[in-house]
Amino acid sequence: MRLGILKTDSVPAQFVGEFGEYPDMFAALLGAADPGLEFVVYDVEEGEYPKHLDEVDAYLITGSKSSVYEDKDWIHRLSDFVRTLHASKQKLVGICFGHQLVALALGGKAEKSVKGWGVGAHAAVFSELPGWHDQESPEFNLLVSHQDQVTEPAPGSKVWAGSDFCTNAVCQIDNHILTFQGHPEFVKDYSENLLNLRRETIGEDNYHTGMESLARDLDRERVARWVVEFLRQSA
Repeated sequence: MRLGILKTDSVPAQFVGEFGEYPDMFAALLGAADPGLEFVVYDVEEGEYPKHLDEVDAYLITGSKSSVYEDKDWIHRLSDFVRTLHASKQKLVGICFGHQLVALALGGKAEKSVKGWGVGAHAAVFSELPGWHDQESPEFNLLVSHQDQVTEPAPGSKVWAGSDFCTNAVCQIDNHILTFQGHPEFVKDYSENLLNLRRETIGEDNYHTGMESLARDLDRERVARWVVEFLRQSA
């Protein structure tokens, strides 16, 4: 299977040598879950798109420091592309910014949350277990870094998991779109670097809470297996 990664941001330059760019993080995580995956990167910030939808078998939208509601040409174009993928029932996974963009592009709402910043490791709980889930614990932990949230899922969405802080943490539309607010691709060292970089922006309370949360175990590899299972299932 060929997965097209729609790159919507760049890693801060000082961290690239250690962690790579965001597509590298996804390739390492998902490639470990399924060594048969191939990856093709499209830098949509720079206007790179496939010539044909079937150039790859599925797509993934990365996270971004941009907000989905910003008036930027590349965000408008990506929103149009999401609508095209949805109309063709092409497999699509959205992560953080991608999660929010899918909701907004398809008729939902994403906006700055009154609950403020989510940083560090956060838990979410499934209310039901979908078929692509491993049918084990309904709770899972992922690293997060976001101020925006999906406040209204797109029409037709199934909200599988959430928390008191983030109600709509995992959403699915039919059998072809799956989105997560959390970052399975992030490792703790990268999250720690982001917390240090954004300390002034997120505030001291959030900074210390986020740093302390990094002691928790993460379910990033588990989530990767869910994503692979979702992608492998027939649309």
